[in-house]
Amino acid sequence: MFKKYIFLLNEEFDGYDRQKFQKDLLAGITVAAVALPLALAFGVSSGANAAAGLITAVIAGLIIGGLSGGFYQISGPTGAMAAILMSIAATQGMSGVLLATFLAGLLLLVAGIFRLGTLTSFIPAPVITGFTSGIAIIIALGQVDNLFGVHSEGANVIEKFLSYQTFGFSINFSSFIMGLLVIIGMIIYPKKWAQTIPSSLMAIILATVAMFLFHLPIATVGKIPQTLISSDRLTFAAFHLDSLKEVMVPAISIALLGMVESLLCGASAGRMANKPLDSNQELVAQGIGNLILPFFGGIPATAAIARTSVAIKSGAQTRLAGIIHALVLFLSMIIFAPIMSNIPMPALAGVLIVTAWRMNEWETINVLFTKRYWSGILLFLITMGCTVIFDLSIAIVIGIIGGCIFFVIKSAAITISVETIDWERMDLPETKKLDNWTVVYISGPLFFMSAEKLKNTLADLNQKEGIIFSMRGVPSIDLTARAVFDEFQEKAEMREQTIIYTSLQPEVEKQLQHLWQKAGFEQHQTVAHALSALHEQYT
Repeated sequence: MFKKYIFLLNEEFDGYDRQKFQKDLLAGITVAAVALPLALAFGVSSGANAAAGLITAVIAGLIIGGLSGGFYQISGPTGAMAAILMSIAATQGMSGVLLATFLAGLLLLVAGIFRLGTLTSFIPAPVITGFTSGIAIIIALGQVDNLFGVHSEGANVIEKFLSYQTFGFSINFSSFIMGLLVIIGMIIYPKKWAQTIPSSLMAIILATVAMFLFHLPIATVGKIPQTLISSDRLTFAAFHLDSLKEVMVPAISIALLGMVESLLCGASAGRMANKPLDSNQELVAQGIGNLILPFFGGIPATAAIARTSVAIKSGAQTRLAGIIHALVLFLSMIIFAPIMSNIPMPALAGVLIVTAWRMNEWETINVLFTKRYWSGILLFLITMGCTVIFDLSIAIVIGIIGGCIFFVIKSAAITISVETIDWERMDLPETKKLDNWTVVYISGPLFFMSAEKLKNTLADLNQKEGIIFSMRGVPSIDLTARAVFDEFQEKAEMREQTIIYTSLQPEVEKQLQHLWQKAGFEQHQTVAHALSALHEQYT
């Protein structure tokens, strides 16, 4: 793995010059402008604080960016991860989040070492779309407190909403109006301007200026330390067996999301950059990064498609662009910490709500519903609902199981067609024509769920003198379906019926070989001649 990483670096920096460095520098600064407001927002929405989001963006940019399986990957805190951390922070506290992050990093590192980077290809596309939309809902609903200036408690959005019965829902209209203006501003923000300064950054700057000018009664981000080492960080004293057991399930959820989000981001970005991602190296990078982050006070990081796509579009040439973005964020933290501490919470809420809306895969959702892919729609809705109600790991497991069930149901829909042989169309001597023969065309896999349909079809063929099974369209057969043929042929021999199997796939041929050794190769001359004449028409 280390040799492959060195090969990636040599290939990446071959012919590196001043011109390429300038492109990396510009791309890094541009990505930092996009990442700054998102890092603050995701840090707050995760149940930690804005400082944790910034620390995560800086450390992830340096470590994960430096070790990444693709030069274009930009890692940091994300909305999807914040949605999971919200519930962990509510039940386990910040210490639980940090410990779960460390364990998740360990799981990701092991996954990369054992080359499990292809596992995400087994997750159905509607499942991925479903949990992305579910996470978007969690992010948006999780900002109700900050948007309206109210207070709630609970481990998930449902519990939080129910808690309003206890705490009340007294709206702070200054907070609500500011958040609403941020949302509207980001929606109508001209795309041309966004090339110079991102809409989220502009919205936060204007909202912070408004706070200074009008002294509004609105909650702010609070103190942002001018250091990368937070006072609220993981220490070795936190490693207790009981604590590890408590955060194991959340850690699996974090690792699973980190794997899915990073590799899907890499797959999409790899097409944009025309350079495929080394998925296993990416998992190693994510693992090492998340192992280190909690010791600085950072939250889990994954590759982020928004920041990654900005890096590519800004002309990033190497992984130095990601490292530069991290350094720019660190300088911003050192220089502008006093100003950033006055950023209004409803402004961050507005940024997150718009981000949540945009993270939905609207094009894919539109295709699912307009084309009426009912199994895909069901998988999408089930996964989205489970993500909101339960958590990501349960949602993905249920989604994959649902996908398997739908696949099995579809596979059971075999096609069986029974046709009588039209001898008048055959140029055969009268003595070589056979009465009461039929051809049975079968298409689709034959297994336990399709065996009953096969059995019912064969039951109607008891009076036929001869039967030809044309099975070119049968890719596989299991023991249940094979038993149906065994039983049918035993009875056919007692009725003195002639059974012939033709056009068998290699795997099916192995399974049914014992049957035609009894019946198919020892037919009298008339049948053999007739079959050769029928070959082109019926096989």
